[in-house]
Amino acid sequence: MARYKEVAADLRERIKRGEYEVGGTLPKYEDLTAAYSVGRGVVSSALAVLEREGLIRPIKRRGIVVLNWNVARRRIARGQLVTRNPHTVGYVFPAASRRDEKWTPHGRPHREYAPVPDRVAELMGVEPGIAALRRRRVMSPAGEPPFQLVDTWLSAAAVRDAPRIAEASTGPGGYLDRLEEAGHGPISWTEYIRTRMPSREEAQLLEISQEMPVLETVVLGSSAKTGGVIEVTVRVIPGDRVELVSELRRDESASWPTAPVTPAP
Repeated sequence: MARYKEVAADLRERIKRGEYEVGGTLPKYEDLTAAYSVGRGVVSSALAVLEREGLIRPIKRRGIVVLNWNVARRRIARGQLVTRNPHTVGYVFPAASRRDEKWTPHGRPHREYAPVPDRVAELMGVEPGIAALRRRRVMSPAGEPPFQLVDTWLSAAAVRDAPRIAEASTGPGGYLDRLEEAGHGPISWTEYIRTRMPSREEAQLLEISQEMPVLETVVLGSSAKTGGVIEVTVRVIPGDRVELVSELRRDESASWPTAPVTPAP
């Protein structure tokens, strides 16, 4: 076994035994090189392995931070049905939550005008970098580390027609109800799902390594009045936290027992 793999294996075992606590830091580079009698390159390669596995994350001025690696992976049954919650009086999309499960914010949800990233600009049909209203929140099930970063981007037309969506409280039903009341309803939605690597900012907010792939779901809301996209919601979830589950159904052509095959004449 290569020496860096041996070092990585030993550090991995120590992390999982709790010798290095979640939220704490590993020894400094010079201490690790001395402890394992190896050069800095070997330590660097070993730490890169652990970072890709989501066990550690180097943070400037803090050191090599041990991440919360023992988080149960959640199975999400993906559907296509949008419902309405009678308690919050708002739309409910296929998501990671379970019925009656309490979710809590990490930090304060906030809103600001920010440059639209390339991906969102492409989907909204606007120039990249143009300022748009972004509503941002980082959420997780109660007691768990950050599970998802949610950014909702709202077009200039949306804010013009429904100015309340730019306020801290958008009222019962949230910003979607305000948009539909302003004449854009019924809104129709399209969802895109892909995996990618996180940006530095996303990794910081989700408390993961930039080496950890993320699952990105993007929901486009289109106006019934104009036909154009008026809102884009981007959810980013660490790749080690979730797996998607879909129930497969038989088409009539795949019914069983199978129909007897008629020989060709």
